[in-house]
Amino acid sequence: MKLTQQEKDDLARRLREVRRRIAVAGGADLLPITKFHPVEAIEVLAEFGVGAVGENREQEAKAKHDVLAGRPAIHMVGQIQTKKANSVARWAAAVHTVDSSKLLHALERGAGLALERGDRHEKLPVLLQWSADGDPQRGGAGGADIDALADEVAQCQHVELRGLMTVPPLDSDPALVFSKGRKLLDAIADRVVGVPVYSAGMSQDLEIAIAEGSTLVRVGTDIMGPRPVI
Repeated sequence: MKLTQQEKDDLARRLREVRRRIAVAGGADLLPITKFHPVEAIEVLAEFGVGAVGENREQEAKAKHDVLAGRPAIHMVGQIQTKKANSVARWAAAVHTVDSSKLLHALERGAGLALERGDRHEKLPVLLQWSADGDPQRGGAGGADIDALADEVAQCQHVELRGLMTVPPLDSDPALVFSKGRKLLDAIADRVVGVPVYSAGMSQDLEIAIAEGSTLVRVGTDIMGPRPVI
């Protein structure tokens, strides 16, 4: 799917506006969410300095990775079936949705195989996904389980803990959720490799998230525009 010049210009304009909002809010890293959008749109983002994007579906993400060859890098921000962990560990620059011991150890095995085969050249960075309401349909571990999961990641050889991700439930106060998530991250920071990443905030609430300590916001529609008709 080839983008028109107008579509490229509109994409660049929306990207600039989101970057402006982030700067005014106090600053954070940006991860555009590109699910359902064509590779050509991601290539335009790369031209404007975007170094990584987020994808939700394993098959789509892998196909885009194979075309893009890591430029920009692709982060997995969707739920992962354990049987897909080997594949994800081969191509993902990072995984934001580790929410169980079972998934963690599947990714650990997959990352080890990927390193052995030369499919990747460094450990797999992961974020723990915290669920504020415990809804299994949306994924995420409960707050009481985050500390134990952090301990498990610290024992892994091929996976390393980089931080925490959360999405507020629709009927919640996002400020309260983001604040609690920040406290959970601070409590496991001693097991995080590097500066802790707090992935929180999307198009509608990124300003609130940054005010509560987010260091990475995930923005889809406000950058990419409406999803293409499939």
